[in-house]
Amino acid sequence: MHELSIAMSIVATVQHESERLHDRSIQTVHVRLGALFGVVPDALQFSYALATAETPLEGSKLEIEDSPVLVFCAACDSRRPVVSIQHMCCATCGTPCSEIVQGRELVVTSLEIAA
Repeated sequence: MHELSIAMSIVATVQHESERLHDRSIQTVHVRLGALFGVVPDALQFSYALATAETPLEGSKLEIEDSPVLVFCAACDSRRPVVSIQHMCCATCGTPCSEIVQGRELVVTSLEIAA
């Protein structure tokens, strides 16, 4: 289950940021998770709870925002969603697309800090 190592990486990153903010208490960690990142959101949630145990982040929440796959469509000359993850064609015009511009990321987007 590689979600645990990813959750541990998120915890390390957030703890570092918490220290930079003079050990402020983190209530919620917001992440954007790309559909092609290869992580099961429920497994990441479970792993986050394990990774935060006995740390300053214990009891904090992990909020996951899904990030759809977007490609650059040369025919439309813009970013477009795909028909499906298995069919990397522009959902608007059907042109096959190879340039993925969104959907492979895992990004900590924000933190909610206790007052």
